[in-house]
Amino acid sequence: MGLADQRISRRSVLWAAGAAVALTTVAQPTQAAAITPIASAGPAEPEKRAELAERAIVERHVRALWGRSSAQLGTLTWPAALLDQSFLKWCYWWQAHLLDCAVDAACRARTDDRLHRVAALASGIRTRNITGWTNRYYDDMAWLALALERADRLLGRRYTGPTAELRTALLAGWNPAVGAVPWRHGDHFYNTPAIGPTGIALARLGELPRARQLADFLRTRLHDPATGLTLDGVREPEDRVDRTVHTYCQGVAIGLETELAVRTGDSAHHDRVTTLVAATGTHLTNAGVITGASADDSGLFMGILARYLAEAALTLGDATAADIVHTSARAAWEHRAEVDGLPLFGMDWSRPVPAPDRPRAFPDFTHAPAATTSNLSRDLSVQLSGWMLLEMDHRLTAAGL
Repeated sequence: MGLADQRISRRSVLWAAGAAVALTTVAQPTQAAAITPIASAGPAEPEKRAELAERAIVERHVRALWGRSSAQLGTLTWPAALLDQSFLKWCYWWQAHLLDCAVDAACRARTDDRLHRVAALASGIRTRNITGWTNRYYDDMAWLALALERADRLLGRRYTGPTAELRTALLAGWNPAVGAVPWRHGDHFYNTPAIGPTGIALARLGELPRARQLADFLRTRLHDPATGLTLDGVREPEDRVDRTVHTYCQGVAIGLETELAVRTGDSAHHDRVTTLVAATGTHLTNAGVITGASADDSGLFMGILARYLAEAALTLGDATAADIVHTSARAAWEHRAEVDGLPLFGMDWSRPVPAPDRPRAFPDFTHAPAATTSNLSRDLSVQLSGWMLLEMDHRLTAAGL
């Protein structure tokens, strides 16, 4: 039986979780080395920079799940508290992006270790989710569907079963009265962070009519004509629009329109990409660098935008999109900190990483305390964003863009 098709009983999972908690009380805790706020120049090649970003996350965050070498996840912070290392606390969508970045790395340089990591991370997500591949959040499921589809298509990892399960769940969330999927099951908030990746996933999984309807929903209901940007979401049936603007909302809207432009040949989708990229460059960059995030889950926002700007550049030849990625990558690298020679990225790529709280040699036994808003460099999400950006910079450079 293939790794993607393994089934694990709930009893065995709960037993393993309990054993993991017990083991953390005697395990050697993660130790934090000295942080160098002003980093060395480092390698100039985008490929080598992406490799260092990969190594940083693998060494600091990636751990075996509940003693299973064939299943891995990323700890949410670094250094991780002992209880966090048990993975009783986890974040489905962060892990999906960790898997997606692992796919990027394996595509950059295919090795047995990288292929094993892709398989182990997918297994870790399935194991930790306990009941299957799906959950109640349509954005979560869409991100995982995208990562698994890429692992299947680009690396031959055979995840057709899980992607089919996720596709079915995404389609089941469709509300014909609204013409979209909500943020989560039973909710009445229809937002870009769920609609965008769901549309991209459905387009790649052969559901083009639904993907086009989702793109049209974003264009007709959440497009801001004053700025050209895509707004956060709308609550139905009140028709109450949340006009918050996020970088990753532009990313997924660009990604969806790019996918449709390539798959349908309809110039209207290409035109929407051009407009969105231009508006992003005008309103959501600082001297060409993607605007920094703030707090909570926003650490991944910049990297998601970079991923789909790169897709627009690679498939549609959008030079503005490529320029934003390259400029952001140079800034993120120049402003990084270093720990043992490996990069540590900040929330704002246009300025140096603030000095983190003094690292603890022996992490807390309970959950690690939240970092301050001004410095979230301990968060996996922030480091994934930097890694994702550098992988996209490499992809564009390798393509001569």
